Amino acid sequence: MSFSNLFIANAYAEGAAPAASAGIMDFVPLIGLAAVFYFLVLRPQMKRGKETKIMLAALQKGDEVVTTGGVMGRITKVGDSFISLEVAEGINLNIQKGAIQNALPKGTLKSMN
Repeated sequence: MSFSNLFIANAYAEGAAPAASAGIMDFVPLIGLAAVFYFLVLRPQMKRGKETKIMLAALQKGDEVVTTGGVMGRITKVGDSFISLEVAEGINLNIQKGAIQNALPKGTLKSMN
């Protein structure tokens, strides 16, 4: 490449039609990748979040739950953002509702002991 090529533009033939459709076709793989990302990552995550929100709203006294730390217990008191969790007889822990990972079927704790 010479020094003059840096400052002088190349001359192209007159009347050559620009490839406008090729520009749009360049975005098709990007759109496809965004669609795959949405269906494999975002949509399942939003679905799990919605299910968790419904589960947390439905918690009530007597439900058996597992926290994100793995602590299992029975709910003794439900507040707006905290619950009281009985992990053993006479031992209650105050835990944020968001720390509840899963609600267990009734009688699970008795079958574990």
